[in-house]
Amino acid sequence: MEADTILRTDGLTKDFRGFRAVDGVGLTVRRGTVHALIGPNGAGKTTCFNLLTKFLPPSDGSITYKGRDITGMKPADVARLGLVRSFQISAVFGQMSVMENIRIALQRRRGHSYDFWRPQRLLEALDGEALALAESVGLAGFAATPAAQLSYGRKRALELATTLALDPEMLLLDEPMAGMGREDVERTTELIRSIARNRTILMVEHNLSVVATLSHRITVLARGKVLAEGDYATVSADPRVVEAYIGGGGHG
Repeated sequence: MEADTILRTDGLTKDFRGFRAVDGVGLTVRRGTVHALIGPNGAGKTTCFNLLTKFLPPSDGSITYKGRDITGMKPADVARLGLVRSFQISAVFGQMSVMENIRIALQRRRGHSYDFWRPQRLLEALDGEALALAESVGLAGFAATPAAQLSYGRKRALELATTLALDPEMLLLDEPMAGMGREDVERTTELIRSIARNRTILMVEHNLSVVATLSHRITVLARGKVLAEGDYATVSADPRVVEAYIGGGGHG
């Protein structure tokens, strides 16, 4: 495995009762990059993410993370190695404040239970780190605000903060811009650019302008297979990619 490769799949395949959702996917993600996984509806992107984070077992193929075969591992064990999927594992409680949500996530990283019964002063010892995380996602001014009162975009930022509390080396973002208006998209794009400075990011995203702005490399899936790969200029000019999106990509 090359020194600059952090995640790699070989022949990754997933069958569902005769339907092949992911078909022999070979993916190589370089350390320190933002790598996008794109494709029309039904291309197998979400199934791929579920395989990588071990929410689904593959039918065939292998997954290697930092030189270690993680194909047969459990989701929690993969997360402990530093490969974390955002917006799936997040601990966000609507009635709790932004600070309280982040503090709970920091407790998870320590590997203990949620410590609800611990003395308040011990929990407050995490406040400095929690506030720094809130600031890092643009929520410093909302530290005391209950999560339920946040706008949709800021809720997603809080979810990202709780994921960052686990201190992942590699972050998988599953459609981080889904449901956002333009202002939230712009804010979240800058947020992802900021957190990518010292992490590797693999993201599934439908907003192609976001993909063009953030990604170093893009893998295009269609009908479960890798259709094309390269930078945005390369894949957007590929007639097979254009056809997959406009002509025969399929939906659902």
